[in-house]
Amino acid sequence: MELDVDLLVVGAGPTGLFAAYYAGFRELKIALVDALPEPGGQVTAMYPEKMIFDVAGFPAIRGRDLVNGLVEQAGQYKPTYLLGRQARTLESTEDGLTIGLADGSTIRAGAVLITAGMGEFNPRPLPAGDGWLGRGMVHFVPVLAEHAGQHVVIVGGGDSAFDWALALHPIAASVTLVHRRANFRAHAATVRQVRELGVEIITDAEVLELRGDPLSEVDIKVKGEDVKTLPAQTVVAALGFTADLGPIESWGLELDHRAVVVDTTMKTKLDRVYAAGDVAQYPGKVKLIATGFGEAATAVNNIAVMLNPSAHLFPGHSSDAS
Repeated sequence: MELDVDLLVVGAGPTGLFAAYYAGFRELKIALVDALPEPGGQVTAMYPEKMIFDVAGFPAIRGRDLVNGLVEQAGQYKPTYLLGRQARTLESTEDGLTIGLADGSTIRAGAVLITAGMGEFNPRPLPAGDGWLGRGMVHFVPVLAEHAGQHVVIVGGGDSAFDWALALHPIAASVTLVHRRANFRAHAATVRQVRELGVEIITDAEVLELRGDPLSEVDIKVKGEDVKTLPAQTVVAALGFTADLGPIESWGLELDHRAVVVDTTMKTKLDRVYAAGDVAQYPGKVKLIATGFGEAATAVNNIAVMLNPSAHLFPGHSSDAS
């Protein structure tokens, strides 16, 4: 497949989706490419049922609902989605850029906006869970209802582990959180909420074995105590994940701790290549969804002027559009 667009957005998470809307508002032909099979990026893959509290205008919004709203907003301008495809190569041409995808497709674009979040991510493994993925062990909980009435053991001490405990507590038969240390990496307020709900938290402990067909119980070893057996139809291995930018790292960008360095226009060191969202880095950067939205608008407006020097940087207010 070959495709010609004004702007190719690499990454279809919240920042990329808002960039697609804004590019349409600026009358640019837009396509989005993402290795994941659905739009929404890490929100869709990791916490679609979690409530998000720091998106402007929403006291709280479920991750899935935020993504659906962003897709609907961008849909006004009919962007092309290239999902389940990885951007591999980037070449500069006389009048633009050529991007090669892993499936052999070629995209010719006037500019590229990288909104790849944390890049490609891989969950850290639970040693005792080897061979259990998809057989009772999961890393994420896309559909909470699938665990209604189950005994759930969550392994980990970070924000994700405690967020899953909060989300699953109202519907599971029981929720037990197991962590290898006495201290947690999670936000103190979230830890307090989980404790106040009465969720059992076992610290200084490790998971020794998962048993059953299907999974029915888990053995854990607490430091200085005998082995303890917990009922479990699901084990959530929330041990964090490793991330890298994949092929993007070979494009010749300036990188800072797996993030792409940009200037105040969101431009990278490469001509016609911009970045926004968690993947973009500059002094004082704060990684929030709200930050990504603003960066997407900044990038697209500057891209519009780069592609058409007679265009205005400030597009006018959307409320003035007919």
